[in-house]
Amino acid sequence: MTNFIEELRWRGMIHDMIPGTEEQLQKERSSAYLGIDPTADSLHIGHLVGVMMLRHLQLAGHRPIALIGGATGMIGDPSMKSAERNLLDEATLRHNQECIKKQLSKFLDFESDAPNAAILVNNYDWMKDYSFLGFIRDVGKHITVNYMMAKDSVKKRLNGENSNGMSFTEFSYQLLQGYDYLYLYRHYGCRLQMGGSDQWGNITTGTELIRRMEGGEAYALVCPLITKADGGKFGKTESGNVWLDPARTSPYAFYQFWLNVNDADAARYTKIFTTLTQEEIARLEEEQAAAPHLRPLQKRLAEEITVLVHGRENYESAVAASGILFGQGTKEQLQSLDEATLLAVFEGVPQFEISKEKLQSGIKVVDLLTEEAAVLPSKGELRKLVAAGGLSIDKEKVTSPDDLVTTAQLIADRYLLVQRGKKNYYLLIAR
Repeated sequence: MTNFIEELRWRGMIHDMIPGTEEQLQKERSSAYLGIDPTADSLHIGHLVGVMMLRHLQLAGHRPIALIGGATGMIGDPSMKSAERNLLDEATLRHNQECIKKQLSKFLDFESDAPNAAILVNNYDWMKDYSFLGFIRDVGKHITVNYMMAKDSVKKRLNGENSNGMSFTEFSYQLLQGYDYLYLYRHYGCRLQMGGSDQWGNITTGTELIRRMEGGEAYALVCPLITKADGGKFGKTESGNVWLDPARTSPYAFYQFWLNVNDADAARYTKIFTTLTQEEIARLEEEQAAAPHLRPLQKRLAEEITVLVHGRENYESAVAASGILFGQGTKEQLQSLDEATLLAVFEGVPQFEISKEKLQSGIKVVDLLTEEAAVLPSKGELRKLVAAGGLSIDKEKVTSPDDLVTTAQLIADRYLLVQRGKKNYYLLIAR
C-alpha cells in the first residue's frame, strides 16, 4: 500500500486531520467514507475534490465508502447555507443515487472483487425507520448542547450578520452526521471520515460519538475549500455550476472550463484533479514557465479530467470544436459536430433565422447575408469583403457574391456558420 497521506500532502489536499490518522492508514487496510449530497441527479465539479480523495484512497489500497446523504440531504447542512433545503421524495432520491453512482464509477472501482472495492451506501436506509424517541434516547444523550454550540458552523450561524437564528432541524444535523459515522464504524469497520474543511465540526462529532458509545478510535481528515487565485468561487461560471452530466454541461463546455483556468491556478488544480505523478506535474510546470502562452498545464489538466468524465472520443471532439472557434478546423470537422456541441461552441454569437424553403432552390450569398440575414449592412460591403477574401460559410471561403447556398450545406440539417474576418461569427438557423 502506498502512503495515502503523503500523496495528499504533496498535492496540497490536507487542511487538518486528527493525530494518529496517518499511523492508522499505514498500519492496515482501512475503510474511509465521504458524504455526498443527493439534491441533484448529477455531481458538479465542486464535488470532485472529495471524489478525488476517495480515488487516491482506493489507489493507495484502502477501501472507499461513498455515502449518499439521503436523510441528511433532506434537512440541509447549516455550515454552508443560510437557507434550508427542499425535501426530496424517495423516488427522486433513488433516481439521484443511481445517477451519482454511475458518475462515481468512472473514478472508483465498485465492481471488482478486490478487497478494497468501493461501496455506495445511503443514510436514508438506516435513518428512515429510526423513531425520534429512539434517536434522542440512544444518541442524543451522549453529546451535550455545550459541545454542539462550540462548533464553528453553529457559532457562525448564530452570530452571523443576517442571522435569523437556526432551526432545531439544522442544529440536529451534526448529530445525524455523527450517527452516520458511528453506523459505518459498527457495520463496515470504517475508521476515517473525509470532507471539506467546513465539515470538521460535523466529522469530529462522529469521532466523539464513537469514542463515547463504543470506546473506539476514529479519525478525521479534511481538505481545504478550493478557491480561485483571485478569491472567486471555484466551479461556478456565468451560467452556474459545471456539471458532470453531459445533458447539463456539454463535454465541450466542460473541457473549456478546465482549459481556461487561470495560470495562477493551473498547477494547483492539476495536483488536485488528476492522478498525474509529482514528476509529470513538475515537468509540466517547467514547460509552462518556459512557454506560458502554450498553456501545457491547462491542456493536460483539461485532457485528463475530460477523458475521465466523458471518454476519449468526447475529449477529441471538444478539442476539434475549440479549433474551429479559434480559426483552425476544416469543413469536415465542422460537419461532424453534433448539434449540442455546435450550439455550445457558438453560444453567444449573433443568430439569424432563415427560411429552409427558400434555401431548397438556392439563394445567392449576396442576398442571403444582406436581405435574409443582416450579417452585412449592404451588398456593396459584402462584395468588398468577398473580394478581400474575408468571408467564409461553413469554413469555406466565399469566392463570388453570386455563389448559391442550398440546404446541402446545412450542418445537422439546420445551421450555417458564417465567418466575417478572423473573429466574427454568425449562426444562421434554417426553419
